[in-house]
Formats: sequence, structure tokens, C-alpha cells
Amino acid sequence: MTWFVFAFLTAFSESMKDVFSKKSLKNIDEYIVSWALRLFALPFLLPLVFIIEVPAFGRQFLIALFVSGSLNVLTTILYMKAIKYSDLSISVPMVTFTPLFLLLTSPLLVGEFPTPYGLAGVVLIVTGSYTLNLKERSKGYLDPFKALISEKGPKLMLIVAFLWSITSNIDKLGVQDSSPIFWAIAVNVYISAVMFPFMIYKSRKNLNQIPLYAKALLPIGLFTALTVIFQMTALNLTLVAYVISIKRTSVIMSVFFGFLLFKEKGIKERLFGSVLMIAGVILITVYS
Repeated sequence: MTWFVFAFLTAFSESMKDVFSKKSLKNIDEYIVSWALRLFALPFLLPLVFIIEVPAFGRQFLIALFVSGSLNVLTTILYMKAIKYSDLSISVPMVTFTPLFLLLTSPLLVGEFPTPYGLAGVVLIVTGSYTLNLKERSKGYLDPFKALISEKGPKLMLIVAFLWSITSNIDKLGVQDSSPIFWAIAVNVYISAVMFPFMIYKSRKNLNQIPLYAKALLPIGLFTALTVIFQMTALNLTLVAYVISIKRTSVIMSVFFGFLLFKEKGIKERLFGSVLMIAGVILITVYS
């Protein structure tokens, strides 16, 4: 059960990254936080280059790095905007839509079609998302969905989830042409480099925040790096589907921390909805 410990630590680190990001966004520009999430992870990731065997890689690796890295520049920024403008407990659960979108994109990209378990997982994810805003039902049966989509955070996180359903397929190509840890390091280096001039332009009036709040930004990078390290360790010990299913429990942790640390409301329906969505993810990833 060693794999479970590392998978759980992956989920915990992912959730803590959300917590420290949400906390930092109260005082720091979202473009700076987005850039710092990637850059501040590098001091913890780059030393691994001296431990792992650096693989030979070819053209497929470079193409995958360009496409996945470029798209993830956008997802990183949208993710930070989502948790800045909305509660953790209502925006973070939307990432569980990624496997649902995969059921739509996989038939187009790789010719794979959902099983009955996969379709059941879709139902659970959609039902869970409905439950997140159950208090709106008194206004109409479709209002929980309308409220969810009209709010900025969940709307942006849905875009992130869709883009991740594309990049996850591209990441697989990158990993196949290198190695899991080397790919994770390369992607973070690429995103940090590409995002730097973009951040300089968008946050030119707030650049003084970087040295001023460096201590607040460091934990974001630390937990981003730990997520990668723990996840790759777990993947070496068990099946990918098991690790990703446990990793997604970070959603439940983020909902809980949103209530505990940021005094977010509606904890009961949001926690219940998150559990349903996680159950849907497990059905899709493990049994499909």
C-alpha cells in the first residue's frame, strides 16, 4: 500500500497548492502568481535531473512540449483567475470534468469510446456539479446549472478542464518520448520561460510584488513540485488510473479547506457534490 501513501500525498500537495494560491491572490496579481507557481517549483524539480537518467528525445518530444506547454500557459492563468474570483469549494470541483471531456475528445483523437461505466461516471459528475449549487433550485430546476455557469470561477475552470482533456493526450506523447519526471521538469521550464514576458507585460505596474511577497509565493512552488514528485513516485508503484483517482480527492480537501480557512458557505452541498464527482471520476478512470 506504499503507492496509496504517495498518491494521497499527491492529493494533499495539490490541495495545499490551491490553498496557498488562493491566499496569495488576495494581495498579489494573478499573472505573477501563475508565473511563480511554475518558476518557484523549479528549485525543487531541477535537482532531480542529477538523479534521474536524462533520456534521449526526438521531434515528437519537442512538438508535444510546444503544444502542451503553450496550452498550459493559458490553463495556469485561467486556473488562478478562477480561484481568485470564486470560492475554492465551487471552482476547484470543476476540474473533475476533465475525464468527462476526455470521453468526448478521445473518440476524436485516439478512437476510444466510453464503456457503460464511463457513461455512469458522466452521470455522477453532472449530478455532483448540480449539487454544488443546490440552494439555487428554489428558483427553478435548472438554476443550479445556470448559477454555476454564470459565476466567473466555475466558468473559467470548465475551460481549464476542457483544455486539460487535450493536453493530457499530448502529455502522454511527451512522456513516451522521454520519461515522466523529465517531462514534468521540461514542461515547467517551458511554461516559466514563455510566461515570463507575458507576466512582465500584464503585471508591469505590480512587479514590486515579486520581492515583496516572495515568501508567500515560495510555498506555491514547493507544493507544485511535491505534487509532481509524489505523483511520479506513485505511478512507479501502481496503475495510472489508481493514482489519478486518489489525486482527484484533492477536490474534497480543497472544499474542506475553503470552508475551514476562507469561511466559504454551502459546505454541505458542495462537499456532497464533490464526493459524487469524485465517484464519477473513479468510474471513468478505473473501470472504463
